[in-house]
Amino acid sequence: MCGRLEVLLDGMKGLLDPLFDQPLSIQTNLDLRPTDPVTVLSSTNGELIATQQSWGIQPEWSKKLIINAQAETVADKPTFAEAFNQHRCLIPCSGWFEWRDEGQAKKQKYRFSHAANKPLFMAGVIYPDLQQLVTLTIKPNDKCAQYHHRMPLFIPSTAISSWLNNTPEQVSDLMQPLPNEWIKVSAA
Repeated sequence: MCGRLEVLLDGMKGLLDPLFDQPLSIQTNLDLRPTDPVTVLSSTNGELIATQQSWGIQPEWSKKLIINAQAETVADKPTFAEAFNQHRCLIPCSGWFEWRDEGQAKKQKYRFSHAANKPLFMAGVIYPDLQQLVTLTIKPNDKCAQYHHRMPLFIPSTAISSWLNNTPEQVSDLMQPLPNEWIKVSAA
């Protein structure tokens, strides 16, 4: 689920720069993959900061890289609970990709983006000592369910501060899929 992101600066900087004292440095990456560095927004003492983190963690007990956690259980799972409680983050992106089995051993790649071409803010948790992050997924809205059984959890731009600064209990109402009409899907 969601193993590729798209970070395209067009339209994104205009929304992000006013949030910071100085212009934000984000690099365009049209095919961001696990282990790639990604610009992440987080909060320290109520101040919004941007850092570079590597996408994915590999705990000692795991044989493979973990890139996603389920939003419904992130607060309870030992691997994610502390990070969710203390180090929530947002990944500004312009879209994500999924592949759907189209039959006869053919998979089609689809691009998902905001219907109004606005930036999306994917929820995640940071492991600051490792400079790594895990993104959060949720049960999909009806539109996305046609392509995959999970979708990324996105936080509306109006709730950035709430997601980053409030308690886990206070952000539980933000853990919902985006409305169908906010999502545009196209073959990639």
